[in-house]
Amino acid sequence: MKLGAIEGGGTKFVCGIGNADGHLLDSISIPTTTPEQTLGHVMQYFAQFEVQSIGFGSFGPVETDSTKSSYGQILNTPKPHWSGFPMLSYLKTQLQMPIIINTDVNMAALGEATWGAAVGHDSCLYMTVGTGIGAGAIMNGEIIQGFSHSEMGHLLIRKHHEDSFKGNCPFHMDCLEGLAAGPAIEARSGRKGALLDREDALWEMEAYYLAQALINIAFVLTPEKVIMGGGVMKQKQLFPYIREQVKHLMQDYLELPEDWIVPPELGDFSALKGALALARMNV
Repeated sequence: MKLGAIEGGGTKFVCGIGNADGHLLDSISIPTTTPEQTLGHVMQYFAQFEVQSIGFGSFGPVETDSTKSSYGQILNTPKPHWSGFPMLSYLKTQLQMPIIINTDVNMAALGEATWGAAVGHDSCLYMTVGTGIGAGAIMNGEIIQGFSHSEMGHLLIRKHHEDSFKGNCPFHMDCLEGLAAGPAIEARSGRKGALLDREDALWEMEAYYLAQALINIAFVLTPEKVIMGGGVMKQKQLFPYIREQVKHLMQDYLELPEDWIVPPELGDFSALKGALALARMNV
């Protein structure tokens, strides 16, 4: 049985073919431009294969409630040309196969829960820290879904006492994403995070913000495993800083599981493999 997978991001769409065991047989990367051009390339790719179902993890905000007529539509995004675009229905008119959609971070959480760092656990959180910050959660083996998908990147957190940066979220200024995403690091320091020294004090400030978010999420969801990925988290020195800040901020109020905060075991393929797992559910 062949399954299709799509990880749709603001910079690129990654499409793949795999099997029900999570093994990727083929994949391709497509630059994200206009909806029609990008999805045209996506459809050309899948037209080469016979697949039984496609799982789609999309950048957000996207409508993930399958009972709504707007299911699969991109909602209010600053990305030009994409707001309001009926992405799922557009694909379905061209690809005669079942397609199910959710967010890219939910797919990353599902991928890590199915084949990665959270195997053997009933719950996990996947947080990506890059150009933006997003998180998806699995509870009792199911993706958390309320009236919308979660937007944990916009948690409101306390500012560090030494941080004069106002934040750059266009909606909330100094929310988690406004203070700790890649563009915030660059705006605060004048350099991209990858060019900062590993020992730069800004990494401890970054860890302070991310640790606050994890503490808040722990109090609400108590996930058994926290997986942190994305471009910023490739700075491996962040992991010990975050663990230290989490311990300090928690003040022993909750006893956290051992090895609670870890990098993704699936590397850059967490979301794509999660999309395979989603496709498997739809067969």
